[in-house]
Amino acid sequence: MSVADKEAAKKRFLEFIESKNLRMTSQRQAIIDTVFGTDEHFTAEQLLEWSKEKDQSVSRATVYRTLPLLVESGFVQEMDLGRENKYYDPNYAEHPHHNHLICQDCDKIVEFEDEKLEELEEAISNRLGFSLRTQKLQISASCDQLKKLGACKNKSC
Repeated sequence: MSVADKEAAKKRFLEFIESKNLRMTSQRQAIIDTVFGTDEHFTAEQLLEWSKEKDQSVSRATVYRTLPLLVESGFVQEMDLGRENKYYDPNYAEHPHHNHLICQDCDKIVEFEDEKLEELEEAISNRLGFSLRTQKLQISASCDQLKKLGACKNKSC
């Protein structure tokens, strides 16, 4: 996403916040700047850590109150990877039909789009009498690090 597109998305999210009659605090602004400044998937704890780099006063509570607003607005998608923490996808608004390949060893997340896959999803929906609205595909695998080295050097344990 270009810088101009990110700024436009951030502006639309700020309008969403305003429509909810919520105050724009410095903490919330730091969180929003952080979310719209990354293309990486993140957990709430990572968002807290990154936001604190912008504003030390950012609290865990404000992060946890702001994340549902980001999800509700459609600018971020919550992802359940079957792990202890949920992950958040900041690229959802830009590419609502992308898919995820997730390493089960190091939690690396790779986004991909595939025209043939989209055609297949549409064909399956039509064949079964449905109109496709959204789709979500998550593939769990082991990254090449495990295959090549017998262990993933990115694993955090």
